[in-house]
Amino acid sequence: MAEHNFIQRKIDVLNKKDKSFAQGWDEKVISLCERINKKENYYTTSSCSGRVLLMLDQPKKSSGLFLWVEHGVVNLENLKKSISELNIKGLVKFKCEPPIIHLVCKTLEDAEEILEKGQKSGWKNSGIINLRNNIVVELHGTEKLELPIFEGGKFLVDDKFLLLLIEKSNQKLEKGWNLIKNLEILI
Repeated sequence: MAEHNFIQRKIDVLNKKDKSFAQGWDEKVISLCERINKKENYYTTSSCSGRVLLMLDQPKKSSGLFLWVEHGVVNLENLKKSISELNIKGLVKFKCEPPIIHLVCKTLEDAEEILEKGQKSGWKNSGIINLRNNIVVELHGTEKLELPIFEGGKFLVDDKFLLLLIEKSNQKLEKGWNLIKNLEILI
């Protein structure tokens, strides 16, 4: 990619309107993204520090798929309140997703460098995902959970199980936040 094209594309991407579901920066990943975006040879295109969500069990992304999203620590009261406010009869899945960062690199050498730093800081599921128009690296955590918990207006599991699920999810979120901190130190 020609240097001028890289610089112009970086300016364009960093100035465009946010189209994410969250409609804004995920607070726990802002500092890392800002650090990456200050580097001459990189810019971020999307990021998430990890999240817990409730979503409809359906095969394709569509409007209304995500019913509730939380990027912070979850508790039983908030989870049950969120579900009770939904008027959903279908199957609802609980998901805990790890952090993910997509970034464009100026050269393959830059991609190798960021991948090495990602791996050193614990981002095990990472790689180059595009080489066509841009060199895109995906840094992806591995900690996740996904299972159905609600259907037909009723929970499929009891509070004891929900508490365990929440505890494990909060631990996974914490682990993801540590990945972000570790990578920020290396960059």
